[in-house]
Amino acid sequence: MIKVGVVGALGKMGSEVIKTVINNNETKNEMTLVMAVDKFRTGENIHGDVVIESDIEKAIEANKPDVVVDFTQPTTVFENTKKYLNAKVKPVIGTTGLSMEQIEELKKLANENNTGCIIAPNFAVGAVLMMMFSKMAAKYFDNAEIIELHHNQKKDAPSGTAIKTAQMMAEVNPDMAKNNAYETEIIKGARGGNFKENDRGNIHIHSVRMPGFVASQEVIFGSLGQTLKIRHDSINRECFMSGVELAIKYVFDNNEFVYGLENIL
Repeated sequence: MIKVGVVGALGKMGSEVIKTVINNNETKNEMTLVMAVDKFRTGENIHGDVVIESDIEKAIEANKPDVVVDFTQPTTVFENTKKYLNAKVKPVIGTTGLSMEQIEELKKLANENNTGCIIAPNFAVGAVLMMMFSKMAAKYFDNAEIIELHHNQKKDAPSGTAIKTAQMMAEVNPDMAKNNAYETEIIKGARGGNFKENDRGNIHIHSVRMPGFVASQEVIFGSLGQTLKIRHDSINRECFMSGVELAIKYVFDNNEFVYGLENIL
C-alpha cells in the first residue's frame, strides 16, 4: 500500500489527485491518502482521519508518506521539492515553472539522497503523445511554432508542456525557423517567445490565457506546399489523473530521477 501525501490539496488539481487516491483505495487498494497540505482551511478534515496541515516538514514527519504529489505554485515548488528529497520522500511534481537549472539541481539532490523523483509538465497521456509525435515530425520539417492555450489563472508562461515540447523537438532539429525573413515586430512580443537551448531550437512559442480553456496545445509544422498540425485539448482535469496514478506507482518502485511522463509510458 502506497502512502500518499498531497500538497496544494485544495487547488483544482490537488482536489482531483485526492479523489483519485481515494478512489484507488476503494477500488484497487493500491494507495491510501495519509497527508494533505494547503495554506487554507488548516485543521479541516478532508478524508477519514486526514486533516489539512500547513507546514510541509511537520506534516511529513507526522504522517510519513511514501510519495508526495505537489500541485502548488511556480514560486514555491522548487523549495518544496528540496524538502521532500531531503526527507527521502519521493515527489511527483506537476507544478510547472521550474527552470532547467533548478531541475538539474533537483536531479543532483535526488541522486545524492537515492530518492526517486518525477517532474512532469503534463500528466495527460494524449498530451505526452502529442509531444512525442512532435519530436518525430521535427525530423522532417524545417519550420515549426507552438501555440499553447490555458485558463487565465495560470501564472507561468509559456507552459511547462510547451517548453518540454520545444526541448524534445530541438533534440532532433537545431533550427525550426530556416529561411525565415528578417523580422521587425511592430508590437513587441507579437512573434511570441523564441525558444533556444544550447543554440538549438529557434522555436516561437505563443501563450494564450483566457477563461474557457483548461489546457490545449497546437504544434504547427510547415514546409513548401504543406502544413501539419498536432493538437491536444484537455477538456477537464480528470484527463491528468491516469498519468498521476502511473507516476505515483512508478516512483514508489524506482529510485531514479525522471523529467517527463514520456520516459515511463
